[in-house]
Amino acid sequence: MSALSPRARLASLTYAIEGLVALVRTQANARIHLAASIVVVAAGLTLQLAAWEWVSLVLAITIVWMAEALNTAIEFACDVVTREFHPSIKAAKDIAAGAVLAAASGAAVVGLIVLLPHIWPALGL
Repeated sequence: MSALSPRARLASLTYAIEGLVALVRTQANARIHLAASIVVVAAGLTLQLAAWEWVSLVLAITIVWMAEALNTAIEFACDVVTREFHPSIKAAKDIAAGAVLAAASGAAVVGLIVLLPHIWPALGL
């Protein structure tokens, strides 16, 4: 099967979708990100955001999902290497988790910047 064949491309897409499903099934934080993503998209649809606002939110959401997926992949890979304590494994996991925290914090700021100007008037503030 050629690497560029439609069958290979479809298989690759299938594996990627399986990975996202496994991420949500196995990771509590991914389920929190999913809920937050749904809330933000619902708010955006309700508030009829401008295109630039959607771009900002979609990029922020995507970065969080990428960080969470990479963090999970690093954790799984490290666990295959050893389940015993090793300072380098701990550092790798902590740094990956820190990346998720940074991404989620940045996304929260983007969400506030984009959504608050729409929400304040709706609340009469």
